[in-house]
Amino acid sequence: MLGWTIRDWQTAYKEGATPESLLGELLTRLDKTDVAWISLLDQKGLDEALAGLKQKLQDAGGEIDNLPLYGIPFAAKDNIDAAGFETTAACPAFAYTPEEDATTVARLKAAGAIVIGKTNLDQFATGLVGTRSPYGAVPNSFKPDVVSGGSSSGSASVVARGLVPFALGTDTAGSGRVPAGLNNLVGLKPTKGLFSIRGVVPACRSLDCVSIFALTVNDAGLVSDTMAGFDAADAFSRKPPYALPLDGPALRRPGPIQRLAIPDHPQWFGDQKAEAAWNTAVSQWRQQNVELVPLDFSPMLELAALLYEGPWVAERHAAVESFMASHGDDMNPVVKGIISKAGNFSATDTFKAQYRKEELQRQIDELLADVDALLVPTAPTAPTIEAVNADPVALNSQLGTYTNFVNLADMSALAIPAGFRDDGLPFGVTLITGAWKDTELQRLACQWLNAHPTPLGATGNDRPEEAPGAAISTPTIKVAVVGAHLSGMPLNTQLSERYAVLLEQTTTSANYRLFALPNTTPPKPGLKRAAPGEGREIIVEVWEMPASAFGSFVDLIPAPLGIGNVELADGRWVNGFVCEGYGFEGAEDVTEFGGWRAYIASRA
Repeated sequence: MLGWTIRDWQTAYKEGATPESLLGELLTRLDKTDVAWISLLDQKGLDEALAGLKQKLQDAGGEIDNLPLYGIPFAAKDNIDAAGFETTAACPAFAYTPEEDATTVARLKAAGAIVIGKTNLDQFATGLVGTRSPYGAVPNSFKPDVVSGGSSSGSASVVARGLVPFALGTDTAGSGRVPAGLNNLVGLKPTKGLFSIRGVVPACRSLDCVSIFALTVNDAGLVSDTMAGFDAADAFSRKPPYALPLDGPALRRPGPIQRLAIPDHPQWFGDQKAEAAWNTAVSQWRQQNVELVPLDFSPMLELAALLYEGPWVAERHAAVESFMASHGDDMNPVVKGIISKAGNFSATDTFKAQYRKEELQRQIDELLADVDALLVPTAPTAPTIEAVNADPVALNSQLGTYTNFVNLADMSALAIPAGFRDDGLPFGVTLITGAWKDTELQRLACQWLNAHPTPLGATGNDRPEEAPGAAISTPTIKVAVVGAHLSGMPLNTQLSERYAVLLEQTTTSANYRLFALPNTTPPKPGLKRAAPGEGREIIVEVWEMPASAFGSFVDLIPAPLGIGNVELADGRWVNGFVCEGYGFEGAEDVTEFGGWRAYIASRA
């Protein structure tokens, strides 16, 4: 069972294994002295969890398929509440026993999953190294003298070594991605608000995300689907928009991701092995029918610097202010020193930084206008624990070079394995795009890993085929245009401004007549349905636009025109321009031209 994916656990249960036997055996194999764990489920806790699982199965009609995570063990970072476990945030003096699960944990349990332990972390989720904990520094799963990455160090470690198939972390500045990159894992950093953060010890509440570590993209996607959903009790939870946005640093064109931006001059801080691994990965991506576009990364780097060098550090102080005032001596000195910088910034500084953030975010939007997503190194270096202890702040900062800006810019990200360095350490890359495009990243990651598979974590097990799920497409509306909105005509910009796409040029059925309406600027036609045998086919273009933009498009249409239903030559009915009866008074019948473009040409 060590090294099993979620699919492997599901298969075992379908073949007759029981949670009592498998989970009992798993717990006997786990080492309580393992530095990756802060606490583990005991026998009493297991018995209670199994009793609860049995009741859930009865409520589900006895069908384990109705519980997508039936009997699946998982771990939670110890800043996420799980009933029956202390929450320490890697600070024993801070520890408390929660009365209920965090929303994310509760949703996983409702699907049949069982928490078997809480994992180590950089104290108060402040760090990207995995060394800032009184419970010990978590070593890299491949080389114990190298950092594991943080702050979700323990969660990454237990998944990489196959102790559980998935684990929860948190991500504010890269804590769900850097450990994934350094341990050959998938690390999912969702759109902010996709997962509730209720029951999570805050780091920066406005930026915090619960993250997922998994051995495969498919497992991460299944866990994500289970945890996602609006939580009214969480002020930072968000409902997905009716139509996925096309106007931010997101996928701007319909269809699959095709153009990825990469840093034009990546920073490696002298790590030549990481640089070589990146160059190999870039070469392989180009073979994936993906266009890579070098991009000036300076706005992203400046935005990243704001997170720790600007007043956002005060948000970390807000999370632990009262505890720090009374128990400052109980805190890790590096963590305390970082959070103490909050006193260096005034409210005025905060507003100025907020303004600069908005300016940088606008610049990033413009830079990404012609690409679909970013492709970056997950971590530009892999320092040793000894080196980090000698220079804890600078090396930590280097690890966040390509992660710190993401949450500030309200983007989603997916860290994935990308082979190994010459020294045997894993190397990872991260796909980044706009909010609510998480599934698109998963599809691209599946294609990449199927073409360039790596072993699962540090288990040595072969990677199974990843199955790209169905893309979450933007809801759209088709509309047939007949006059000034045709390609190259004066009002066509009203379509392009709404990211509408030309699907086809075709004609109406032979049941229409076309009129040039009087006193319209620019000249506009009116389409009139005729009696059988009295009309003819009229040239139209069919455009498709995001459903969210359709209302603003309709608002621009002046009377007597409007949107109704138009019959096309092949019998389809689509939204299209129609005209009220009174609008034809004094209009010129121009049906003989067969289309508006020919009529306008005749006038010229």
